[in-house]
Amino acid sequence: MTLILASSSPRRKQMLTQLGYQFECLSPYVDESRLVGENAINYVERIAIKKGEHVFNQIQNSTAAVILASDTIVCFENEILLKPENYDVFRVNMQKLSDNWHQVITSVYVKSPRQTKLVTVTTNVKFRNITVQEIQNYWHTGEPLDKAGGYAIQGIGAGFVESIEGSYSSVVGLPLTQTIALLRQFDIDYLS
Repeated sequence: MTLILASSSPRRKQMLTQLGYQFECLSPYVDESRLVGENAINYVERIAIKKGEHVFNQIQNSTAAVILASDTIVCFENEILLKPENYDVFRVNMQKLSDNWHQVITSVYVKSPRQTKLVTVTTNVKFRNITVQEIQNYWHTGEPLDKAGGYAIQGIGAGFVESIEGSYSSVVGLPLTQTIALLRQFDIDYLS
């Protein structure tokens, strides 16, 4: 079976590569608009599934493929903080996260012709107090632009993280332990 990562995320590619998986990449193009009244868990799961289904339907020989798709969101007090559209949105979001706990939720969807599996991981992250100047300086690094919630825990944004409860790799964008367990159910083994 060929493993196909349904993602254009360099972080997800890097994490799968560091584990030694052989895989191909196909970028999904899906509408990530939130449905009216949709809660955070339902949203992130629906988007992960849509990404996987889109790529599965794209490939020529789907009988020999296992599709791995994932989506990550940041939530603060039940509000989803998506990738910041501009500096003002970013600043407001970072001020919310400053000196507070928030949740990072990642869903992983795996599909083959025979079966589908979905797992969702929630990690609690606590930011230290962040100054207005730090928020402005961080924005100018360019790092927040394509990140859920506007920060990268594996980058400069790590300097804001005071504490974490759960999966670090899930905050980066792919919960590795859970992904390994899922892929084993599709006969794609880790360290085999």
